[in-house]
Amino acid sequence: MADISITTATKPRSAAATVEAAAESGEPYFDLIELLFFAYRDFVGDPDEVLAKLGFGRAHHRVLHFVNRNPGMKVAELLDVLKITKQSLGRVLKQLIDEGYVVQKEGANDRRQRLLHVSAAGETLAIQLAGLQTARIARVLAELGPGAREGARRFLAGMIDAQDRDHVLRLIAHADRVRLRGQDDAS
Repeated sequence: MADISITTATKPRSAAATVEAAAESGEPYFDLIELLFFAYRDFVGDPDEVLAKLGFGRAHHRVLHFVNRNPGMKVAELLDVLKITKQSLGRVLKQLIDEGYVVQKEGANDRRQRLLHVSAAGETLAIQLAGLQTARIARVLAELGPGAREGARRFLAGMIDAQDRDHVLRLIAHADRVRLRGQDDAS
C-alpha cells in the first residue's frame, strides 16, 4: 500500500489549522472523499469475489452479516438497519433462504413475526467474508500502531448521522454481547 502524503509549497500547519483553513475556504475534502470511495471499493472487493461465485452480491452480504450478528432479528428490524425497501429485501432474502443460507422462524409470542437466523452454511459464509475484511482492517491498524482502532471507531461513528448514531452503537454492542454469550456457551 502506498504512503499517503500531500506536499505543498507552504510550511506545514497543525491539523486544527488545516481543518480551519479548509472550512474557511469552503474547499471540499476531495482527498478524504476519494480515499473513502477507494477504501470502500477495496474493502468490499474481497468479499465480492467470493459472493460472485455463488451468484450473490453486496445486498446478500449485508443481509448475511446482520442476520449472523443478530440471530432472531425481525424482518422489520433488518429493513430499518439496511434502509432498503421491502421489495429489495424480499428478493435477496428469498434467494438466501432458497439456497439454504438463512432460515425464517415464527416468533414465539407472535406467529406472524418472521425471525431470521443463519444456517450453518450461512454462518460459515458470513464468517469467511468477515475474515477477509478483518484481515484488511487488521493489516492497516497494525501499520498505524497503538490507538489506531479506537481512532478509527471514533471517526467512523462520527460519520454516522447524529440521529442514528446511538442506535447503531447499541446494535453493535448488542451483537457483541450475543457473540460473547455464544462463546461462553461453547466453552
